[in-house]
Amino acid sequence: MAKAWHDFYADPDIGDMQPYARWDRELGGLEHHKGKVPDSNLRDWRKQISDHIAYGLLVYTGLQIFLTIAALRQESTSLLPYLALVILVGAIIPACRMVERRWTCLSEIEARDPAREMAYRRDRMMVWMAAIGMPFALSGLFRVLAMVFG
Repeated sequence: MAKAWHDFYADPDIGDMQPYARWDRELGGLEHHKGKVPDSNLRDWRKQISDHIAYGLLVYTGLQIFLTIAALRQESTSLLPYLALVILVGAIIPACRMVERRWTCLSEIEARDPAREMAYRRDRMMVWMAAIGMPFALSGLFRVLAMVFG
């Protein structure tokens, strides 16, 4: 099987070493050189992580609202569930933006690099663990605080 990536080429116009991205035809790609757009058959990790962050935010917000309403049914006089909702929804957006920023700054060639799959999977897992786990963990913390101080 032919090598999928060639390491470097010398660009006579610039005079230094530049990354040379060449996808092999056996892998479903075409040769790409000097800023040409990569083959669209390869996954764009920027779009993939952006989609997961958007869906994760929807799940996170839905779970947080559901848990806040459940807490309000138990304690109708406390404003603590509202405080938890505002803090949790407000705090997660900058964290998600920080994760997404790591991926949006990639070039076209870097964004479709198959070697980035493990980093993508790690970030995707982190997004979903936070989206599902944080509402339960922090709502539980606020319930404990309400029992202690309420």
